[in-house]
Amino acid sequence: MLDIKFIRENIDLVKKNIENRSMSADAALAVSLYEEKNNLQQEIDSLRQKRNANAALMKGKLSAEERAVLIEEGKTLKEKIAEQEKLFAEKEASYNRVMLEIPNMAHPDVPVGKEDADNKEIKKVGKIPEFSFKPKDHVELGEALDLVDFESAAKVSGPKFYYLKNEAVLLEFALIRYTLDILRKKDFILMKTPDVAKEEIASGIGFNPRGDESNIYTIEGTGTCLIGTAEITLGGYYSDKIFDKSSLPIKMAGISNCFRREAGAAGKHSRGLFRVHQFTKVEMFVYCLPEESDSFHQYLLETEEEIFKGLGIPYRVVDTCSGDLGASAYRKFDIEAWMPGRENGGDWGEVTSTSNCTDFQARRLGIRYKADAGNKFVHMLNGTAMALSRALVCIFENFQQEDGSILIPEKLIPYTGFSKVERI
Repeated sequence: MLDIKFIRENIDLVKKNIENRSMSADAALAVSLYEEKNNLQQEIDSLRQKRNANAALMKGKLSAEERAVLIEEGKTLKEKIAEQEKLFAEKEASYNRVMLEIPNMAHPDVPVGKEDADNKEIKKVGKIPEFSFKPKDHVELGEALDLVDFESAAKVSGPKFYYLKNEAVLLEFALIRYTLDILRKKDFILMKTPDVAKEEIASGIGFNPRGDESNIYTIEGTGTCLIGTAEITLGGYYSDKIFDKSSLPIKMAGISNCFRREAGAAGKHSRGLFRVHQFTKVEMFVYCLPEESDSFHQYLLETEEEIFKGLGIPYRVVDTCSGDLGASAYRKFDIEAWMPGRENGGDWGEVTSTSNCTDFQARRLGIRYKADAGNKFVHMLNGTAMALSRALVCIFENFQQEDGSILIPEKLIPYTGFSKVERI
């Protein structure tokens, strides 16, 4: 959430930012509702003062006639206060709703655009594999080697679910341990998070639990939802916390199942494991001082690169455009890995992202630190260390062999105990 004072003083910048993000929000209405809300509060305070003065007079020596007048005045004041308090509650609810629709400001260097085609490529790393045969996609490879079963999952759970089988199960756990070992050496606090969060926590992080466009599964009648990422549970961990300045930064890494409706997300790259309703992910999260967040953003990106570089998977880094940032991010970098099985000879596909959300989430969740001039809001950042289903796509497709087998990246062999997946 943006500071209303900032919105009032920079209304044109805020409006332009909303336009650049291709979002629907009304900054001017937020300012108007804020002023109306404050005016109502002043009226209520004035009425309460009059009621207190009336009550004080009632304690004095009064004639029956004077007491009757004061009693009637007291009743009138009580009714007016109740009416104004009801109006204030309605106005405050409208104000909060409008404020939640206003996105974070974007970094000045964020490319302006509406979709991922407008993202700016920063660099490419690794050599795109050359095959002496036509490469298969991960679905063909996984089904032929009995590593994944989409058909049975669709029968049991519905479309966009899957069963992992045989060596793929061990490979997923190997990827988790490989990732956690890297993060542990970097002093991240390792955590296994709940897969359920309260709706107000999800909303505070920036995920809308309600509505047709929500990507979140809500649990009816509980006020909770299934998380789409451990960003929600890690970000909510310190809600309403006031840190000592010396305790920052805090680096956390959370493993969780992730559940996403993927409403309206069907497309040419949604096949197989790339876009599913449930997957496992290792997420990084940082709480830090405002002056440190830009450097920690680079740190998270470098960590993501280290993980994928170690696997020998070719990738590129992109600076995400304004229309693809989401509401919370000030700036977001994506790593897109090469996926040879995609049509027309292969293409890039997103496997990680890292976002600097500045104090946007902290304001919603009440997370601050003790500064010299009073309490200030921390900055919060997140980054995907490993989305397991998409990592499997990359390994299946980049390390496939002409005979249909799949080689295991060298760094993972100590964890899997085998160097190749094949069927004889």
